Amino acid sequence: MTRRLFIIRHGNTFGPGETPRRIGAGTDLPLVESGRTQADRLGVHLADRKVAVARLFTSPLGRARETAARIGAALGHEPDGTLPWLNEIDHGPDEGLPEQAVIDRVGAAAIAAWDSEAIPPPGWIVDADRRIAAWRDFFARAPQNDTQGDTLLVTSNGAARFALLAAGIAMTGLKLRTGAYGELAIASDGAVRLTAWDVRPPD
Repeated sequence: MTRRLFIIRHGNTFGPGETPRRIGAGTDLPLVESGRTQADRLGVHLADRKVAVARLFTSPLGRARETAARIGAALGHEPDGTLPWLNEIDHGPDEGLPEQAVIDRVGAAAIAAWDSEAIPPPGWIVDADRRIAAWRDFFARAPQNDTQGDTLLVTSNGAARFALLAAGIAMTGLKLRTGAYGELAIASDGAVRLTAWDVRPPD
């Protein structure tokens, strides 16, 4: 039997007129109004798709937990807890800096390599091997445990991309936008197939 896994990025943490910054595990920003709207829209969208939640897990960060709570409210399923390996990466010396300042430090090619291949720029703490191992372990366990419905994981952009690498899925871009999700199909033998990536519900 094939199971569905939805990987969801939290909503916006910067409001209109704010300069977006590189925010990782070291900064726990709340959702702004547009981020709450994104989370609510995700909940309605998934409810319209008849998603039946067996498990809803989230990263430890408040922005992910709030997103998960709002989605869960629409689906009638409270979050089941946090998974530490879903936490955002550590941007090291670039934590909290505007994007242009990060590019000035590491170069545009380094950012492109991160977005396309998950190769971290110098100074970022990613622990890719551990993250990939955690995703693979979750894939292996998910089909046996999710007998009553679908699994939803709410996380951050830095963490989500390693799901694709763990599954051996090659893509030009690994990024998930805020308020967007990816969908994977997991077969009973643990094989993983990509159904969709970086999908944002319509306004």
